[in-house]
Amino acid sequence: KSPAGVTEALQAHGRDAVVVPAHVAPADLAVWAAGVSLGRNVDGIIVTVPHKFASFALCATTSERAAFLRNVNVLRRHSDGRWHGDMCDGLGFVAAMREKGCDPQGKACLLVGAGGAGSAIAHALVMAGAKRLAIHDEDSARRGTLVDRLVPLDRCAVEHGSADPGGFDVVINATPMGMKPGDPLPFAADGLTAAMFGGCVITAPAVTPLISAARARGCATMTGADMFARVRDLMVDFLLGH
Repeated sequence: KSPAGVTEALQAHGRDAVVVPAHVAPADLAVWAAGVSLGRNVDGIIVTVPHKFASFALCATTSERAAFLRNVNVLRRHSDGRWHGDMCDGLGFVAAMREKGCDPQGKACLLVGAGGAGSAIAHALVMAGAKRLAIHDEDSARRGTLVDRLVPLDRCAVEHGSADPGGFDVVINATPMGMKPGDPLPFAADGLTAAMFGGCVITAPAVTPLISAARARGCATMTGADMFARVRDLMVDFLLGH
C-alpha cells in the first residue's frame, strides 16, 4: 500500500516526490541501501517485512521509540546524508483503534505476533495505558525477548500468552496468518465474544478470516487498511521532518 498511498500524500503536501517499490532479498539489504544512498535525490526509505529489524542497523540515529524496539519502518536523511529512523506501526495501530472507538487504556489485550509490527504495537499498547498485555508467538525466543524488554517499563502486566482469547478485551493479529487461503486463524474463534474488539494488521485481503469471524460474533473491529491509513500519515509527517 505504501508506494501509491505515500506518493499521493507527499504530493498533496506540495512535494515533487514519488515512492518506488524495491524487491530486496534479506542478504542484499545492506548492499542495496548503500547503493541507493548514493542517489542524491533519494530522501527516504520505507521498510516492510522482513526488513524492519535489519534496517535498524542502517540508521546513524533513531527516535527513542525505535531505539527501544531496535527496529524501524521509515528512514529519512540527515543533512550529511546519514539515515535517521523511526517506527510508526504501533502508534498508527493505536490511533486506528481509537478511531474505531476502542481506547486501549485500562484494557486487557492479547497480541499474536512479536515481529516488527507486533513489537511496535505491543510497545504502543503499553505506553497507551493497557492494563494487561499477553503476547503469543510461535517463535518462543522472539516472544520472550519482547516480553523481557517490556516488563522493566513497569507500565502494566506483560506476560506470555496463548491463542486462547478468553478473558481479554482486545485481540490483535500482527502475523501474516490470513494473507493466504487456508491459513489458520491466529486465535481460537470459539473464544471470541461480542464484548471484544478485534484488530488485524493485514491489508490484503481487506477483510481477513479473523475479522470476518470476529464480526460474525458481534465484535467491533479494525482492519489492516485502517491501520495503514494512520501509519501513512505518521510516515509522511516523519519524511517531511514534522
